[in-house]
Amino acid sequence: MEINNKRNKEENVNSQSNHCPVSNALKIRFARKEELEQVNKLRKQVNDLHVAGKPDVFKPGFSDELRDYIFAIWEDPRKDIVVAERGGTICGFAVLNHITRPESPFMFERDFLDIDEFGVDISFRRQGIAAAMIRFIRDYAREKGFQKLELNMWEFNRDALAFYEAAGFTTYRRYMEINP
Repeated sequence: MEINNKRNKEENVNSQSNHCPVSNALKIRFARKEELEQVNKLRKQVNDLHVAGKPDVFKPGFSDELRDYIFAIWEDPRKDIVVAERGGTICGFAVLNHITRPESPFMFERDFLDIDEFGVDISFRRQGIAAAMIRFIRDYAREKGFQKLELNMWEFNRDALAFYEAAGFTTYRRYMEINP
């Protein structure tokens, strides 16, 4: 199953009152190629957050390789990019990844949609944008017949954890570490 055959799907979300001007309406949709540099600005915010939270794992800066990776994501038929737009500004993004894990002696085959990257611009947070994006992604996953929508996150990101739990995600696996 390829997931990026839906580039035109769009959802208008009016997260404020019914009197909200159209120019301020929130739109959740799949990204256009010409918007990938705007998406990268948000990816850099997410990267900076990860560098601050786990500097022994994440590299500081936003290298050319990391910047160019968004174009590889764009070209991958098993991945797609969702954006939130308000007033002509890309203010949120998510990278979706269709993952298939073959059956093993221990586990059944798994076929699911993974939210690989997710972020909302710092200046647009606490406005319902992330919740609207999750609704859009859940609707899309149902339309495509996925039984599960998954994501992983880093434990230091307590705000993200609180949001994901409020959105209905539950923890089913945990990674732990210890220094020898």
